[in-house]
Amino acid sequence: MSDTERTYNVLFLCQHNSARSIFGEALLNGLSHTHLRGFSAGSEPGEHIHPLAAELLTSMRIATDALYPKHWDVFKRDDAPTIDFVFSVCDVTLGQTCPTWPGRPVTAHWGIDDPSQIAGEEARRRQAFRKAFYAMRARIQLFANLPIASLDRFRLQAEVDAIGRVDASDTAGAEA
Repeated sequence: MSDTERTYNVLFLCQHNSARSIFGEALLNGLSHTHLRGFSAGSEPGEHIHPLAAELLTSMRIATDALYPKHWDVFKRDDAPTIDFVFSVCDVTLGQTCPTWPGRPVTAHWGIDDPSQIAGEEARRRQAFRKAFYAMRARIQLFANLPIASLDRFRLQAEVDAIGRVDASDTAGAEA
């Protein structure tokens, strides 16, 4: 299989793997026109996807059946898929010592505020989850449009770093 035909595996990391990284996995796998496959994991995974994250995904007609929090060590096993890209989406994982991933994946920090940390009324909490969802969606769309196979590693690193600096509030518009 040539580089233009191969599937690139992308791992999204977040501490509890219950919302932001799950959004990344679900959104990337929802893109049928790409050669990208999403996964997610956490350093301290929760027991379940956050209920507001699951509700939002369902409302967007994104399947949640195969989504569940998992520890990032799952992707160090011999039978794990080779990961080509690793994106941390929370500041906690950015500050942690991550495992050494086989194959030298391209890594970047795509920090998104943790919607589960928002307290208060239900509407405010739901808004925080929508904001995180649309921020991830904007970055996924930019990433999915990169000509990955034609970029050298240096240029690819610069591109994914730039995507992590996108102010998603500018791209979410009225949807958020």
